[in-house]
Amino acid sequence: MMPRRMDLPRLVVVWRATERCDTACGFCAYDVRLRQRTRRELEPEEALRFGGLVSEWAAARGRAVLLSWLGGEPLLWPGLVEVSEALAARGVCMAVTSNGRALAGDAARRAWAARTLAEITVSLDGPPRVHDALRGRPGLGQGVLAAIAAIAALRDGAGGRRPLLRVNTVLMRSNVAAFAELVERVAAAGADELTFNALGGNDRPEFFATQRLRREDVEAFVAALPALRRAARANGLEIRGSASYLARLAASAAGVALPVDDCAPAGWFWFVEVDGRLAPCSFTVDGYGVPIAELRRGEDLDALPGRFAAARARARAAVCADCPSTHVHAKFGT
Repeated sequence: MMPRRMDLPRLVVVWRATERCDTACGFCAYDVRLRQRTRRELEPEEALRFGGLVSEWAAARGRAVLLSWLGGEPLLWPGLVEVSEALAARGVCMAVTSNGRALAGDAARRAWAARTLAEITVSLDGPPRVHDALRGRPGLGQGVLAAIAAIAALRDGAGGRRPLLRVNTVLMRSNVAAFAELVERVAAAGADELTFNALGGNDRPEFFATQRLRREDVEAFVAALPALRRAARANGLEIRGSASYLARLAASAAGVALPVDDCAPAGWFWFVEVDGRLAPCSFTVDGYGVPIAELRRGEDLDALPGRFAAARARARAAVCADCPSTHVHAKFGT
């Protein structure tokens, strides 16, 4: 048996469960209004098989695992409850990144999430009036805030600090000036963390052209951030985003490439696409993706870092010349 290694970092597995969604976001590839795209979903049986393999492999090596469902909108995936509960029972910390619509509209779903998940991340792209306009769903922003408060009350009433409640926002030209107000609303709702992404251009280039952050937008945001962090922390909210992550935002706004020669692929982060390909990140699936159907034993998982390193040595993915992967640049640092 492989010796136990308690010094290994937690493995984070981000897995796209579905391409279905129920919001109309002009910046997203899964916008419900888009008719000319696939709407694939993960097979629950394969999720249980591979998730079980990962849990056994991690337990044998003394390694913690966080498995986070992504979409589309993962709360629309029919296998969510069954698979999440089964893997949680095997010691996997389960998480979800959601638009929050199902949580806002369903008390039973909120109770399930509070009981089952280790982390809940909901999207909120500004104060409610801003968020509703960007997401095409009137009332959603206030509903998301109310859902956070309700889950926080369930959690705190049970005497625990699980699940961790996180809000993630996509920063763009039309909402970056409202970030300070967003911080106040998120803190008042009882969230634990606030994270942010800069708007990317791959999904909807036509939206990106008019909404991408400019250099002056990022400079103003970074200048205001220390004071916002202090005020948020006093109210129990941690605003994440390391110095290197802020540098990534500034470089993107300035059109400066940030190459990454070696991100230690698959060392602590795996991305699994809805079609069952596992890669070091969501941007390298086509170049480096390994079908999980080929991964049947713990030794197959042990081999992944070397397998990806060899693939990179043969032909480095073009995207690595200007790495956009948020985890590589320490999005969750401070």
